[in-house]
Parts: sequence; C-alpha cells; structure tokens
Amino acid sequence: MLLSISHTTRYTFAGQVAHGLQRLRLRPKSTHGQEIVDWTMALEGARPEAEYDDEHNNHVSLVSIEPGVSEVVVRCSGTVRTRNSTGIVGPHVGLMPLWCFLRPTRLTRAGLKVRALVAGVAEDRTDRLAFLHALSRAISDAVEYVPGTTDTTTSAEQALAAGQGVCQDHAHILISAGRLLDIPMRYVGGYLKIDGQVDQEAGHGWAEAHVDGLGWVGFDVSNAICPDDRYVRVATGCDYSEAAPVTGIAMGAGEIRLDVHLSVEENLIEQQQQQQGQGQQQSQRG
Repeated sequence: MLLSISHTTRYTFAGQVAHGLQRLRLRPKSTHGQEIVDWTMALEGARPEAEYDDEHNNHVSLVSIEPGVSEVVVRCSGTVRTRNSTGIVGPHVGLMPLWCFLRPTRLTRAGLKVRALVAGVAEDRTDRLAFLHALSRAISDAVEYVPGTTDTTTSAEQALAAGQGVCQDHAHILISAGRLLDIPMRYVGGYLKIDGQVDQEAGHGWAEAHVDGLGWVGFDVSNAICPDDRYVRVATGCDYSEAAPVTGIAMGAGEIRLDVHLSVEENLIEQQQQQQGQGQQQSQRG
C-alpha cells in the first residue's frame, strides 16, 4: 500500500523562549516491510542542529528553538510504501541487545494489577504467540478505550487500575505483562490509516513482542489486530518515552499549547501510475 502522510505539530508559548532544544523522531523507518518513497520536514521558529540514528535505529533530528519566538511549527510530509506481513516484523536488528527489552521502566513496571491480569489468562504459556493474543484480548476487556483519561506519564499499572486509557496505555500494559514471562517487548509509535477517515487527532501506538522463530511481532490491542499494511512504523523504544515524536525543553516559554494536525490516506493516483508503468514495461518485453 502507498500511504501519503501529512503531520503538523504547532507549539505556542505564553512567553518568549530564551533557550530551547527539541529532539524529533518523526521520520519513518526504512526497514521491516516499509520503504520511504519521499519525506520532508520544514521548521518555523527553530533550526536544525544535528541528525543521527539512536540506539533503537530511530532517526533523530535535534533542533534549537530560535530565541524570542512565541511559536514553533514542525511540518512533515511524505509517502511510504508498506506491505502486509500479518504483524511479523522479523529478526532483531540494532544496537540494543534483546535483554534490554526485558527490563522494567517507570511506565511499564508491573504491579499487583498487571500480575493479576497475567495470572487470569488461561491460555497455554508454552505457545507464546497464542498466549500474547489471549493477553491482548484480556487487556482490551479490562481497559476501555477512552481518549483524554490518561496522558504520556500514565503507567501501565495506573491505566489498568483506572480501567480506561488509550492506545499508549494498552501497549504499555501488554509490554509490562509480556516482560513478566521473560518475553522481550517494545513500544512502537507511528501512523495508522483508519478506514473511512483521513484526518486524525494524533499518531498511533502499539507493542511488539520477540517470539522465537518469528522475531518481532506486532500487537495492536486497541484495534484487536496485528499491524498490517495500513500501519507505518516511525520509532521504537522500551516504552513511549524512548519513541516519543517530540521531546525537549523551552526556557522562558511559560504555558505551552500544543496543536496537531495529522492526515493519513492511501495514495491511489501514484499507485495507479506505477501499476500502469509496470504494465507498459511488461508489454514492451512481450
């Protein structure tokens, strides 16, 4: 599938910024069943300082906020080609050893609620894939999807106790539960093309588990599905904090208002042109 993405992030500051830095993880990965056809990023009120790939193979842009500005705008757009691999990402790559994905973090540390959830899943634990699917269903039943009830600092244990949350919370609970069984787990932040809807309020988050014989496998608890070709992987980490699209500081900014505009749609025109071109080439060969 060929997906066109437009993502604008606007920060408005109550005061004038004296000094600020932002770390941006906004460029999709060119690995694991997806290819960046084109991608651009434009800045207003900030300037690029450095670019690098971090320990999770996330592409990171480090930008500085221009002194005195009251607004920073980051505009990203591009086209990504994806394929449906029924959730299977494949072998582990990158600088992080698998054992790092077993360690608890502040957002994924298992408490009594997570432990009780795992204990209540009756599926055979020797079949890791089947157990993870059953665990995903249990999390979906236990935590209702209700936007606005949690934020980026909410832990898996807190969301499970509240019984409400969003995709990030579903992913953190699955990560927390999987690690109790010594399954390497990680968080994925990215985009999802929602059927019948172009404009979206925010990006999407899900979890991946490392299963022997398959490698990394994705689980989207919120939508009860393994990611397919409607999904675009942007950044991964041990939890949301390591895959967050934007992090940083802004001294003198005062109260900060965030506005996000995101659209994800299938690029049918370019896809048809490519298919026509391939058909012409085959005709010429004949």
